[in-house]
Amino acid sequence: MSHSVTHAAAEAVAPPHNPLSALARRVDSGLGSTVEVIAAGLVLVEICVLLAGVVSRYLFHSPLVWSDELASVLFLWLSMLGAVVALRRGEHMRMTGLVNRINPRAAALLETLALTIPLAFLALVLWPAVDYASEEMAVVSPAMEISNAWRASAIPVGLGLMAIVALLRLFRLNNLRNIGTAVLITVVVASLFWIAGPVLAPLGKLNLVIFFVVLVAACVFAGVPIAFSFALATFGYLALTTHTPMLVMVGRLDEGMSHLILLAVPLFIFLGALIEMTGMARAMIQFLASLLGHVKGGLSYVLIGAMYLVSGISGSKIADMAAIAPVLFPEMKKRGAKPGDLLALLAATGAQTETIPPSIVLITIGSVTGVSIAALFTGGLLPAVVVGACLCTVVWWRYRHDDLSKVTRYGKGEIGKYLLVALPAVALPFVIRAAVVEGVATATEVSTIGIVYSVLVGVFIHRQFDLKRLKPMLVETASLTGAIIFIVGCATAMAWGLTQSGFSQDLASAMKAMPGGAIGFMIVSTAAFVVLGSVLEGIPAIVLFGPLLFPIAKDVGVHEVHYAMVVVFAMGIGLFSPPFGVGYYGACAVSKIHPDEGLPHIGGYLLALLVGLVIVAAVPWLSIGFLK
Repeated sequence: MSHSVTHAAAEAVAPPHNPLSALARRVDSGLGSTVEVIAAGLVLVEICVLLAGVVSRYLFHSPLVWSDELASVLFLWLSMLGAVVALRRGEHMRMTGLVNRINPRAAALLETLALTIPLAFLALVLWPAVDYASEEMAVVSPAMEISNAWRASAIPVGLGLMAIVALLRLFRLNNLRNIGTAVLITVVVASLFWIAGPVLAPLGKLNLVIFFVVLVAACVFAGVPIAFSFALATFGYLALTTHTPMLVMVGRLDEGMSHLILLAVPLFIFLGALIEMTGMARAMIQFLASLLGHVKGGLSYVLIGAMYLVSGISGSKIADMAAIAPVLFPEMKKRGAKPGDLLALLAATGAQTETIPPSIVLITIGSVTGVSIAALFTGGLLPAVVVGACLCTVVWWRYRHDDLSKVTRYGKGEIGKYLLVALPAVALPFVIRAAVVEGVATATEVSTIGIVYSVLVGVFIHRQFDLKRLKPMLVETASLTGAIIFIVGCATAMAWGLTQSGFSQDLASAMKAMPGGAIGFMIVSTAAFVVLGSVLEGIPAIVLFGPLLFPIAKDVGVHEVHYAMVVVFAMGIGLFSPPFGVGYYGACAVSKIHPDEGLPHIGGYLLALLVGLVIVAAVPWLSIGFLK
């Protein structure tokens, strides 16, 4: 997940008062609160619908034929309204390395451009979206027998609300000069592209470089949210160089956001928040600390182990870090650990645990490539252990001279007591896996069982369930879901545009012709996904390149699950590596440690991650040895 960008730079050069800003804040507050409540309610309804489907099918042997269909309709609305919430809160994935490193005036202008550019796309695509929804009116759903327009209308409604929210945020920036300059730049650039249309059309595949490399890179580095960078480049390419109707692009956007398996994303995000809120994560960490706290570097081993266990529950890296860092870091600092080393290890464990189910990246791979998600979940466990062992080696070397004479050593009785308290949390990953293996629930539905389990543990065992935190958790789930699913939709549309251009065939030919066969293909793929992971993050990179590269991997003799593990680790290393890896800055935000403090310490951990990646890539059995 990208770190959110503050508007400090914009506010630093803002005039003291602007009536438009005051009005925008009032309207935004009312509209934003309404959308947040509806989006949070949709998360709750989705949980209830899927849970009802599980209970009806497994306990009463009477499947609800409409449950999946209703869940699909509501999911598109949740995704679009969540994207509205994310835009309002500045939580769409974006790269801000350049914005954070230039002077405040220039940064304020880029912040404003980061709103006017998406606004231009929303204005251009809104009518095709309305047209698409009206076309869907004639389609009737099989189970509920309602018009598909009820579902498809989520797209124009969401895009329209995003346009309103972007306008309101513009005026909340309080600087009319920057707004005028940014609007002028956006209009001029858009006009130049439009005028150049007749010149661009005959250029053929050179347009791929112009739109999907130059334009996307310019938008991404300027701080425009990645989803809008993809979408604008795709819209420009299709509108100016092809005869494709724009409602086809909206259809591809809908297709990318409508994979029912992606419904696991909000449910596991919410489950991760529940784990932290009910005290289950804290109980698990306290047990591990009592077990290893007296060992040199023991709490660092606990951090690695806790990230492994918690990742198997939440599926969200930010949720994992937020559950662990506040519990472990104060005690680790008391024992003399340097804050920079803690930050570096936290970021490294983020990369290490990317393959542990129910990883959102693995769910995304399964949804866009057709690889079995159950196989991906099984294949991801052992590779993470190997990479974790490599990190433990670095920890052992760095802390081998620690003085632990004053550290409390827990007795067997105390350790047993902590184990008893942590047992429900430790059991949860096994409960989730058993539910899938025994056919109680699908990979999409199983998170609802985890949610019910966590609520029961929080209420009756830990006696820790704060109802006041429920709404913020649901809103946060909707926002993060919207940011993720909207980027999947935009990347799907972009991947379709690339496929239609013939790029996928050219890429397949080039990759198959790589010297070294499967080994050469793996080396090039690994290097490419490290770079892609740092620039695009895991999900957009997978949606964009997964459908193109996974069939090639199969053709050259690489098992799809093995390839998935290598790709996910490679992207994780890029994602959590400074200076571009936005996951690194997410670790900084969670740990409240300045990014510069981690730089001197992260090299050793990155080397360990690379060694682990090489081992996983060289030994396919680690990924596929336990597959049926």
